[in-house]
Amino acid sequence: MSFRPRPKEEPDINLIPFIDVLLVILIFLMLSTTYSRFTELQITRPAADVYAQRDYPKEVLVSVSSEGDYTVNKLAVTGRSVVDLANAMQAGAKAGKESVVAIHADAAARHQAVITVMEAARRARLSQTTFASQASSP
Repeated sequence: MSFRPRPKEEPDINLIPFIDVLLVILIFLMLSTTYSRFTELQITRPAADVYAQRDYPKEVLVSVSSEGDYTVNKLAVTGRSVVDLANAMQAGAKAGKESVVAIHADAAARHQAVITVMEAARRARLSQTTFASQASSP
């Protein structure tokens, strides 16, 4: 009989299965998490303090209604095409190529209607464009 003391083996903690389980849990959480907060695009429309409005002779005021109708210097444009709008803007530009196009778009106006105004300004060779904003509430 052997009565010699045997060397005691220290218990060993194997970390590989633990890491595998944590990675599976992490992947599960990443796939099951909903990102509903990021699915909607929150847009804040521009607001600015309005100074006393002055009549600038170099401004061409182009208004876009929510239905997609256009006015140039408060005169209605008969058509909705880019060519009709460009001709009206060219006629309304008192300072020629130096004129500034001020776009006043309704909040419910389609994005395409504003892009049409910008394209018409480019065709009318009016390179300076600005957007009007609503006065900020106190």
